[in-house]
Amino acid sequence: MDLPRVIQVARGLQPADLLLANAHVIDLYNHEIVEADVALVEDRIAGIGTTPGAYKAKEKHDLKGAYLAPGLIDGHVHIESAMVSVPEFARAVVPHGTTTVIADPHEMANVLGMSGIRYMLQAAKYNPLSVFVMASSCVPAGPHESAGAEITAYDLETLMQDKWVLGLAEVMNYPGLLAADEEVLAKLRAAGRRPVDGHAPGVHGLDLNAYIAAGVGSDHECTTVEEAREKLQRGMVIMIREATPARNLKDLLPLVTPQNAWRFIFVTDDRSPIHLLEEGHIDAMVRQAIDLGLDPFLALQIGSLNTAEYFGLRDRGAVAPGKLADLIVFDDILSPRPRLVYRLGRLVAKDGDLLPYERPERLPALRGSVNVPRATLHFRIPARGRRIRVIDVIPNQIVTAAGEAEATIAAGEAVADPQKDLLKMAVIERHTGSGRVGLGFVRGFGLKLGALASTVAHDAHNIIVVGTSDDAMRAAVELVLEMQGGLVAVAGREEARLPLPIAGLMSDEPVPVVAAQQRALLRIARRMGCPLDDPFMTLSFLALSVIPVLKLTDRGLLDVTRSELVPLFID
Repeated sequence: MDLPRVIQVARGLQPADLLLANAHVIDLYNHEIVEADVALVEDRIAGIGTTPGAYKAKEKHDLKGAYLAPGLIDGHVHIESAMVSVPEFARAVVPHGTTTVIADPHEMANVLGMSGIRYMLQAAKYNPLSVFVMASSCVPAGPHESAGAEITAYDLETLMQDKWVLGLAEVMNYPGLLAADEEVLAKLRAAGRRPVDGHAPGVHGLDLNAYIAAGVGSDHECTTVEEAREKLQRGMVIMIREATPARNLKDLLPLVTPQNAWRFIFVTDDRSPIHLLEEGHIDAMVRQAIDLGLDPFLALQIGSLNTAEYFGLRDRGAVAPGKLADLIVFDDILSPRPRLVYRLGRLVAKDGDLLPYERPERLPALRGSVNVPRATLHFRIPARGRRIRVIDVIPNQIVTAAGEAEATIAAGEAVADPQKDLLKMAVIERHTGSGRVGLGFVRGFGLKLGALASTVAHDAHNIIVVGTSDDAMRAAVELVLEMQGGLVAVAGREEARLPLPIAGLMSDEPVPVVAAQQRALLRIARRMGCPLDDPFMTLSFLALSVIPVLKLTDRGLLDVTRSELVPLFID
């Protein structure tokens, strides 16, 4: 930055590079609208001119009274969940006004370790989107699942040297923290004074005190006002999440008041490509919050300034002198839909489309990540009793319930029973070829025939499959192996595929192509009888060993609350 020139432009002594004239500037500090011209120099805002003619410029964009606000910031997102590369993720979110994201690449880290994180950092370069990273703290997420790699405290210390790494990502291993596990504590120490994000569903009381006292500053897993209020009272920043599989904004918004609004952040966590293209990103959360009665200034503040300040990004989050010129232009303050998006002083998106830019350099190839001996693809469950534990799906949430059912027995084996919505489920270790398979039952998918399978299974990302018969499950997994990663739906002779060649997590196709492939999968899933909005996103979280209550990993059925493996059969 040419600081002397910035000063001269700010004083009106030299022409700005660009003048955004006749704007209704959204002042998030005073919650006012200021009629002004905004002078930009290089990538910065030099000044706000409330007197006509105060600034001259080489180029002028007349906003004709439109609103000008800071670019939106996603405080916690897993880019991999959109199943597209970083440039394609930018293509999806920048036209919606998102100019900065705080990403946790722990999906890639769980598959490929440090090389996966470095891949994501490299892929984030040269895009019209600022991608900061929180260093993945829990790889693997817990001791009861088999990831493809491990990230140690030493690895985190190395990552913290990168200027794009802001702090420590969600500390999911809260049992380890509460037990003062030395490796967990070493990771907290590696973060130093940087932000530490939390992940503590249902943690409360004295355990919550300990969790926060250890240095954890935020949480995005609140699902009720009561849970969020306790964490807010203890000093946490509450990340309000509106993800594809977990929609919490409507439930948590009543807690937000003018007095405490500065302690909230909007995050998307995990959004599918269809969700991004059809509903939007942080802008959709801002609009939804306003529709639910939140003051527009507060909604925009939670979607930008609050996030910038929590993560120490003092150079963005407001329309003010010295801030980066990351800006959005819209016409209706009660329903902000970005029409123009500026990043670092340049127009990067217009009327919902990303403008052309020089794409990133070719990224290095990644090693194969699907290693499963076909001989291990059997899903027989010998009957060892009559009653079984069942994972009960809760629609639009990533938590599950722990149910029970009378097993359907055929030829001495427990089998799927579509008539009772009792489907068989398997998690197959895919990283090392160990042949390890966890088996169980799930209720809530509603499939009448066929099977669904995927290499996206949080957080270890082993192959996960649910089906109405062993044969259907095997056919679905065979297709996944053939693609070397991806999503499949198989219903007899009908099938749909979404290949994910990048670590079994991301496509190398454009985001509209991926969204079209996802729609084809969902159409077949509907015809198979599934009532869920996004059965693949729901499926992907049934293996997450740190979200209550009952989950399945390659090592078996897991009671998350007790943090121990439990037998499938009860008697």
